[in-house]
Amino acid sequence: MTRPGYITSIVLASIFAMAPVRAGLESLQAHGGEDYATLEKLGAALFDDPNISMNRTMACSTCHMQAAGFSDAREADKVGRDVSLGDDGFSLGDRNAPTAAYTKFSPPFGKNDAGEYVGGQFWDGRAGSLEDQAAGPPLNPIEMGMPDKAAVVQRLKENPDYVAAFGTQFGGDVFQDDETAFAAMTKALASFERSDQFSTFDSKYDRFLRGEEKLTDQEELGRVLMSSTQFTNCNLCHEIRGSKGLENGLFTNHKYFNIGVPANKAVRAANGSKADTVDLGLAQNPLVAGDPSARGKFKVPTLRNVAVTAPYMHNGVFKDLRTAVLFYVKYKSKKPSRQINPETGEKWDAPEVPDNIAMEELTSAPALDDKRVDAIVAFLKTLTDKRYEHLLPKDAGQATVPPAQPIAVSVTPKAP
Repeated sequence: MTRPGYITSIVLASIFAMAPVRAGLESLQAHGGEDYATLEKLGAALFDDPNISMNRTMACSTCHMQAAGFSDAREADKVGRDVSLGDDGFSLGDRNAPTAAYTKFSPPFGKNDAGEYVGGQFWDGRAGSLEDQAAGPPLNPIEMGMPDKAAVVQRLKENPDYVAAFGTQFGGDVFQDDETAFAAMTKALASFERSDQFSTFDSKYDRFLRGEEKLTDQEELGRVLMSSTQFTNCNLCHEIRGSKGLENGLFTNHKYFNIGVPANKAVRAANGSKADTVDLGLAQNPLVAGDPSARGKFKVPTLRNVAVTAPYMHNGVFKDLRTAVLFYVKYKSKKPSRQINPETGEKWDAPEVPDNIAMEELTSAPALDDKRVDAIVAFLKTLTDKRYEHLLPKDAGQATVPPAQPIAVSVTPKAP
């Protein structure tokens, strides 16, 4: 089996070599990239192209596999799927690769009317838009590892089909300036990520809303609990309504909170982090400029496809979906058993950043018994896009993701 997410030159060539696609690209008039339908095709090819990484081994789809809910299903030695392996074959990140599905609905990064930080891309919102997000990984030394924008553009120019398509979409002089060409690439990638391929809204829950399917009694209990403002606090952050009501709910308010997530010790030991490393989350966003109130806060993720995109939290510290739910319950329960992490059999580790923990939100509802915990997990599984339902676990909360070749990390890793 080839390494997941990697595209051979034959597959890449087939994307552009098809006569109808090429003819369609060449027949367009230069118009500044406003035709997203055609930009989407170019973006799809770029998304799967490993040639824009330093060693030509990593594409966007390497860490955002369509077959795995646009998450990273590769296994790396010692850290599993907690964080992603870089193009150099040994660098490991410090954060879990979030799903790229439904990301187009995140508003631009900024503050809302209440003065709260919202929106943006990445766990800390440092990319204000999908275009900004697409610009990051190619130049990140522990991801795709290209030295600069000019090097990326040079790789694009190696492909005559790209040259033709970029010229048609952005004008014949697009490659005369590296900044312009690089920005054009990010526009194409963002166009693809805005396509319906990333946001299908066809889960069992969506079909239930349309009257096409019924929920089980357990799933319905979970839905009621998730929707409640009295018996749970889930809806405080994972809002069930979207801009059009329930039909396009994303189960996130796009805000930032510190919920007391512990450090992922296995990742830190494997990626060469210094002993005093602390991930400050939102406070590391350059646009926040070290605001102390942002320390330890991370963006509330969508819960769509959550059952098939394990592991959980910004650093992948929890492997099982039920564990993630129980982590919230421990703030509200006085039972000694709820203070034990079921994955380790030990007490929950201390928060990595102990200040700014959202205790008001975390403790604003009663504790849940096992019946209700299981009901919430059952409901979360109904948020799985139809194409991923075959990946759903039968018993535990952990996803059954596509099989992946273990990736050995045999070289001494460098610090992220």
